[in-house]
Amino acid sequence: MEPQLSHQVADSVATVVIRHPAKRNAMTTAMWRALPPLLDALARDPRVRVLVLTGEGDTFCAGADIATLQGAPEEAPALAVVAEEALAAFPKPTVAAVRGHCVGGGAQLAAACDLRLAEEGALFGVTPAKLGVVYPASSTRRLVSLIGPAATKYLLFTAELIDADRALNAGLVDEVLPAGELDKRVAELTRILMSRSQLTQAAAKEFADGRTDRDAYWTAQARGSGDVAEGVAAFLERRQPRFTWSLSTSG
Repeated sequence: MEPQLSHQVADSVATVVIRHPAKRNAMTTAMWRALPPLLDALARDPRVRVLVLTGEGDTFCAGADIATLQGAPEEAPALAVVAEEALAAFPKPTVAAVRGHCVGGGAQLAAACDLRLAEEGALFGVTPAKLGVVYPASSTRRLVSLIGPAATKYLLFTAELIDADRALNAGLVDEVLPAGELDKRVAELTRILMSRSQLTQAAAKEFADGRTDRDAYWTAQARGSGDVAEGVAAFLERRQPRFTWSLSTSG
């Protein structure tokens, strides 16, 4: 099978799958380039409420495919940053579903997702020190925001792999699931996310990611949305709310 990013949209969930099984789903330069336009298309798709990123089979992503970098090894960090930033900027909730190795560029992509679920046996590592690569400043800051400076330095200085339990304790993942339970939990989580207010999620994502110039915008959106009235009514009537605000109609 040729290395590729495949995707499907079902029940309002877009699932993007990293496929390069011959090399533990390592990302080629072509795959790095393909991810931002794919994400842009899915962001504009009104069917999509949640995005799940995962790897084919029993591995998430083992980083960059080094063989594709010969002749231009400095190209990979720049391409990875563009892809990482596109994923971080995706306007709807994103979930990384991790099995097996989540290393290097794979960890970079997982860190750019909003939430990370891992199966027991998953291994995480940030390994540029093995190649003499300077880890990008933006990626380092994102990692620090997730796990703090001490844990970030440990991963970057040592390039060692840590297991799923240690990643959970560090804050690199949100949940660790028993073997065979990851897909079930991801499906459950995406259903929960889709039942909540997209307005709340979109505003919270911007605020949590450091936007400080959008308070007035989101206040205006909330006033005109009707979501608060619907949420209160649903609570009092003991029913599921039917929120109507969406990114596709927000203008």
